[in-house]
Amino acid sequence: MVRMGPDVPLLNEYKQEFFWKRFPQTVLGGPRFKLGYCAPPYVYVNQAVLFLTPWLFGGIGTLLCQLQLLQELHAAVLSGMFMFGAAVAVQALALYAARKSGTVERLGAPNILVDEEEVEFTHCVSPETVRFIAPGKKFGLNVVLHTVLAAGLCGFGTWYVFLGRLTALYGSIGVSLVVFVLSWVTLCIAEYSLIINTATETATFQAQDTYEITPLTRPLYIFIFISVDLADRFSGPVPELHLACQVLHVLFLFLPLLWALGILPPLDALLLWGMEQALVFGLGGSPMSSNLRLLLMFGASTGVAVCNFFIPSTLGVVLFSISTGFLLSLDLSQVGTLCRSPRAVPGDHGFRRGGSPPPPSSFGWNLGCRELLLYLSLLLVAMVEAGLLHHFLGSAQSQSLVMGPQAPVSYLLLALFCLCWALREIQGAYIFGGMFLNPLYPKGMSSVQTFKQRDRALYTAAAIRRVLVYLVCPFAMIAFLSMDKSLQLLHTASLSVGFTRAFRVVWQSSDDALLQMVVVVLVQLAAGNNILPGWDILGTGVQLLLVGLLIDRLTQFLAKLKFTLTVLVTSWTEKKQRRQSAGTLLALNASLCPIVLAVVTLSALLSAPLLPLFTLPIFLVGFPRPQRSWPGPVGTACPCLDSIFYQQMSGSLASALRTAFARGSLGSLAPGSHFLGRFQDRMVWIMILERGYGYCTINIKGLELQETSCHTVEARRVDEVFEAAFERPERLGFTQGFNLHWGNALTPCAALAVQVYSDARNVLSGIIDSHDNLRKLQDDFLKALVWLLLRYCVQKHKGFLWSSEEGSGVGGRKSQSSQLLQTTCNQPPEAVIVESNVLTSFGDWSDEDDLFGPQPARRTVALVTAEAQVGHTALQTGVSLPGSVEMDSLFENMALSALQPLQPLGLGIGMPAVDKGRNPEVFRESPGSLPHLNFSCPQSEVFNLPPGWRMAPLLPSRLLQLRSLFPEDWFRFTLGQFGPAVQGEATEDMTKALKEDEALKELHTQVALSCLISLGAESAFTSPSYVYRLYCGDVPWTEGLNWLSSSKELYQLALRAFRFSFKLLFDQASLGPIESPEELFSTLEEYERDWYIGLVTEKGWHDSILQEKPFLFSLGQDLAMGTYTGRVLSLQEQLVQVGRLNGEGVRGQWANLSWELLYATNDDEERYSIQAHPFMLRNLTVQAADPPLGYPIYSSAPLHFPCL
Repeated sequence: MVRMGPDVPLLNEYKQEFFWKRFPQTVLGGPRFKLGYCAPPYVYVNQAVLFLTPWLFGGIGTLLCQLQLLQELHAAVLSGMFMFGAAVAVQALALYAARKSGTVERLGAPNILVDEEEVEFTHCVSPETVRFIAPGKKFGLNVVLHTVLAAGLCGFGTWYVFLGRLTALYGSIGVSLVVFVLSWVTLCIAEYSLIINTATETATFQAQDTYEITPLTRPLYIFIFISVDLADRFSGPVPELHLACQVLHVLFLFLPLLWALGILPPLDALLLWGMEQALVFGLGGSPMSSNLRLLLMFGASTGVAVCNFFIPSTLGVVLFSISTGFLLSLDLSQVGTLCRSPRAVPGDHGFRRGGSPPPPSSFGWNLGCRELLLYLSLLLVAMVEAGLLHHFLGSAQSQSLVMGPQAPVSYLLLALFCLCWALREIQGAYIFGGMFLNPLYPKGMSSVQTFKQRDRALYTAAAIRRVLVYLVCPFAMIAFLSMDKSLQLLHTASLSVGFTRAFRVVWQSSDDALLQMVVVVLVQLAAGNNILPGWDILGTGVQLLLVGLLIDRLTQFLAKLKFTLTVLVTSWTEKKQRRQSAGTLLALNASLCPIVLAVVTLSALLSAPLLPLFTLPIFLVGFPRPQRSWPGPVGTACPCLDSIFYQQMSGSLASALRTAFARGSLGSLAPGSHFLGRFQDRMVWIMILERGYGYCTINIKGLELQETSCHTVEARRVDEVFEAAFERPERLGFTQGFNLHWGNALTPCAALAVQVYSDARNVLSGIIDSHDNLRKLQDDFLKALVWLLLRYCVQKHKGFLWSSEEGSGVGGRKSQSSQLLQTTCNQPPEAVIVESNVLTSFGDWSDEDDLFGPQPARRTVALVTAEAQVGHTALQTGVSLPGSVEMDSLFENMALSALQPLQPLGLGIGMPAVDKGRNPEVFRESPGSLPHLNFSCPQSEVFNLPPGWRMAPLLPSRLLQLRSLFPEDWFRFTLGQFGPAVQGEATEDMTKALKEDEALKELHTQVALSCLISLGAESAFTSPSYVYRLYCGDVPWTEGLNWLSSSKELYQLALRAFRFSFKLLFDQASLGPIESPEELFSTLEEYERDWYIGLVTEKGWHDSILQEKPFLFSLGQDLAMGTYTGRVLSLQEQLVQVGRLNGEGVRGQWANLSWELLYATNDDEERYSIQAHPFMLRNLTVQAADPPLGYPIYSSAPLHFPCL
């Protein structure tokens, strides 16, 4: 990404024109009065008439009512019937127009293409005009439903704004007339969007409105207002309800403004947000990681509260609340693991969808006997404790908290809170809200071992805190609640809900529950023996509910206020963020400071994101939405080749996070918290989805590794923030101990030891182009091939089946670094399988400039020959653009002399014509005609090779010329090393006889030299490009290549031997020559056991990383620099630095991203809101958003792991 100046346009000219056409349509509910092209006047007149039609029908009903010709109810019904007839007529016209024009009905909400198309109008009721004004509905059910709702809305709306009703509310005719007129504007807007044409809403949650839910949004809010008015009409005189009606009638006038600003959420977001808020603050639960889990948990928790209301015994309520609260706070997803078949590995589903490898077998990862025993023991002890305390002390409760049985428990809670808070604070890198460095935290990150040794001092404190939080605090809080006097007044709705929540949150979130109880205790202690009239009557359960809600909203307010100040201050102090309008915006914010604070407060009260428009200091209240911020399932990503690194480290990172969460190193674990991890060039985004007793559910995202300018600027600032926290001097002064990056969105927390791959890249100049090294490559190749042939025989003898997915693979590819997939004659086409849900929009197109990603691999001449020779399935090469012809796809970088000559049909393809009669020496025997090998040693049969491997179509004279190249001494030495592996109790005589078997030696000599000739390596390697092509499997055509390609196993062995030999060349050039056969043998064993030597684009590379092979090596080519590079991955335990992000800043930027892309359609890659911002980390935050708005290259499925 090319960073542009701060004055880059917020919207380009085309998008500005588009926005100013769309926004008036949104305000008015759907009429399109600004088209951008000339249209006949009747188009505007028709829309105006349809817009005012509900007002006309409502006015008729109101007039008849005012003239006392009809009662209010009858007048409302008449208006509704008129509206029903008009709606039926409009839908019938829309259906007729669609059939007349013979076009397909529109799908979902209007899109950009529909908004931008220029319509040719013929007359006022032509099909084109009707379809433009009223496009119609997608589903027949919606035609009926929306028509009925339109009639009901008009009828109830008429009743809602009768002048008599308004006069009774406000006592003034003038006020009533103003409210009447403006109220009908609101009703007309809602009716038009429901039945005529739905406008695109600024509050957009889903990218596509598949089921036409958007038209129902505005009528729903009107029906909510009407329901309150109906309740006031038909209930007794309730002053509070009457006051609410007066306020809502005024607020009703501002509904169009709220809709235009996007403050009111759409139906799906409203439902999910409402359930989440009720579950967390009303029922003591936690936000859930999926919509289905949220729905199920909300239903179960509501059922518990209802049951508590009807249980007659207070002791029964206490025991039932404790048991259900404990069970619902556990990780219920583990129950599904017990129901699976024994073959199903826990975590396998998450692994396939983008999760980590299967979880460890330590305590808590799976629901087993140990876990069940612990949970049952805790539940039994809690129920016995609560039952005894409530039975003996609950009814004898004193009126004073200071003197009653609750007093000792109250002081115990105060002590536990102070101790737990202090023990948690010292676990992180900063204390007191991230303002000061923690002097007790380990200093220096020189090595993992050194860090672990210095961190041991804090481990004891963390263990004490863990025992207190998970074992002591829940029982202390249960004791406090069980003896509460308000339990005697339990059978009211508020108290039932309050105590249901109180006994649940004790387990669900012990830290938060302890803080809430401490606040309640401090209020009671401050009041002493005095009675607080408005407080004491609520009961302890409701008090805890209100305190929990207040603490959450206060926390949100402070986080939003910090985010607001960051945006305001950096818009001026950061020169690269300072726009020409920065001074004006700062002056407006200063002069309108109360309004800004009101916006921040309102967003905190609604638990809605604070939306900085275009990330400028222009603050709006975003619509409330769930904590996850996105409607889709967790785990969607835009994968690439680098995604595999994040998938590999996710399992180890989850284990490290488990320890960090249990110790409290990362602070409070509220769902919705965001963390950022940094290691080398990798960025890990961690989000907490849900939390319960002893478990936590997170989502791990991996951000792109591509070094763009914006990415680099923010990554550099992240490194600076972490260095200030972890790389610090031993002794700190006051200025050094203060967090100089406190205003940054990132606050460092801890360093975690994680098993990750360290990536090292080297330029091979002086190695691959050294003639001395290349001359030795031939000898190393034969030695490696002999070793692999003998090892193959040993494996075959022991019953190991050869798998084409093992080892280094045989992937053939052209010498291009931009190719994505690697396909060979013995590998399936799907060479790279990347996890996560994949977005495949335009994914099947390819282009030379990699506009839509890397290209699939092209087939080499060798592979095409092999396919034609043995009838392999054609390799899939991706889809080209229609009409294009890839003339160079088969013969790229190939000399014409290397191509096979064309032959007549019927003579076969793959070899030049050979006169068998004149060349009797050519080996053309069938397997049945091969001479029998007479081995002198019985054990030699173990090392016999398949007959087809002896059928190379080569002259014996050629093999005889190369006979001296075969390493006989190495063959005998290797045979002596492998011999005991297949002989059992081998004797020296048997081993000696095996080495002296000439027939066995000749067999291996023939096969090894045949492979050497077939690869074109009979002469010494002289060209680095030829070495690179052979390494990549791009073997030029040779006389024996068809024979070699026909045997998948031998071809794989030969290619692996060549790659081993190149790795030997690389190691010897770097570390020195290998001086003994023993050292060479052990080196090859290490390559086979601990290394994957191949190409980055091969499936084996992908699989080896997932299997956590200790080392990986790949040879590459830098086409721009004209150099060859070696890449080495080493699996090591490294420190991943993790910091906490300002969650409200993330939610605010994501809300702006959703508005900017889904409503303003501002998808410009160089737009202002995606430019680098060192304080807000704007570019990284946009990347971490869920697709299609963001583009993380990896996203795990929800990962559940224990925190006990």
